[in-house]
Amino acid sequence: METKVYNLGKFRNEELKFAVIVAKFNKEFVYVKHKERSTWEIPGGHREMDEVIDDTAKRELSEETGATRFNIEAVCDYSVEKVGCEINYGRVYYAEIEELGKLPDLEIGEVKLFDSMPENLTYPEIQPLLFKMVQENLRGQR
Repeated sequence: METKVYNLGKFRNEELKFAVIVAKFNKEFVYVKHKERSTWEIPGGHREMDEVIDDTAKRELSEETGATRFNIEAVCDYSVEKVGCEINYGRVYYAEIEELGKLPDLEIGEVKLFDSMPENLTYPEIQPLLFKMVQENLRGQR
C-alpha cells in the first residue's frame, strides 16, 4: 500500500472519495472508535453522491464526534494505492472543535481525546502520514 500527499486542489471534487479530519478539542486530538473495531481512527468518511467534499468533511465530523460548533479548513489532498485495487483520492482537513454535543447513534461507539496520535490505529499505513501533514501545516501557520 502506498499513500501520497499532494497540494490542496490537486483533484476535482468528483475524484475525491474521502474526507479525513484531524481535529482538536480543548487542545487535545480527537480520535474515534468504530462500534465494530477495537482500534482508533481520525474522524472521516466517504463523500456521498453529488456532495461537495467540504460538506462531506463537516458532516462526517459532526456524525463521528458529535461536534456542533467548529472551525474547519482543508489542508491537502492524498491518494491511497493498494496492489490490485483502483487508486482512491481524498482530502485532509484540520478542525478546531468549540463544542461537542451528543454522539449520534451511528457507526461510532466512542470518542476519546489524546495528547498525540494513539498507537492502536485502524489505518496505520495511512493515518500517521496525514496526521504529520496537518502538524506541518499548523507549524507553518505560526
